[in-house]
Amino acid sequence: MRTVVDRLVANHREFLSFLEARVPSRAAAEEILQAAFVRTLEKGGYIQDSESAVAWFYRVLRNALIDFYRHRASESRALEAQLHEPRLPTEPELHAAICACMRTLLPTLKHEYADMIRRVDLEEQPVSAVASELEISPSNAAVRLHRARQALKRQLELSCGTCATHGCLDCTCGNIRLT
Repeated sequence: MRTVVDRLVANHREFLSFLEARVPSRAAAEEILQAAFVRTLEKGGYIQDSESAVAWFYRVLRNALIDFYRHRASESRALEAQLHEPRLPTEPELHAAICACMRTLLPTLKHEYADMIRRVDLEEQPVSAVASELEISPSNAAVRLHRARQALKRQLELSCGTCATHGCLDCTCGNIRLT
């Protein structure tokens, strides 16, 4: 085994030249060569003839080149796919869009419903605090909030049509119709 390793190390420059002619950079060639040396040493000494070791190692390098380009192609496809994915809105963007849509529709609801949604959902006040300010019980406030949300849902379905029914969150679609 020692003579096989010595023979492979002695041909280091030739192996590197072989790879450099086939990859975009010297660094890539060195990386492929190092990985091939490591794989060869890990596999052990089943090659006894140092003459055939060089030819065998060129086959190892050709396979390493194929793996290199296969991996590079899959990375390229993954990056390309990622470029074409739509950017998801950030939480603040989503919150702003939903709030803008809701603020447009709130005036179409009964005043007490619009007030509950504005305070609890948009201003994030606790239901109990709103109930105290309105001088109603917390359970009454919860029922009012539930009814207000149902009314808003119906209004969204009326004004946005299938967008609201099927879960479209694009409030910039311009389909809001105040009825």
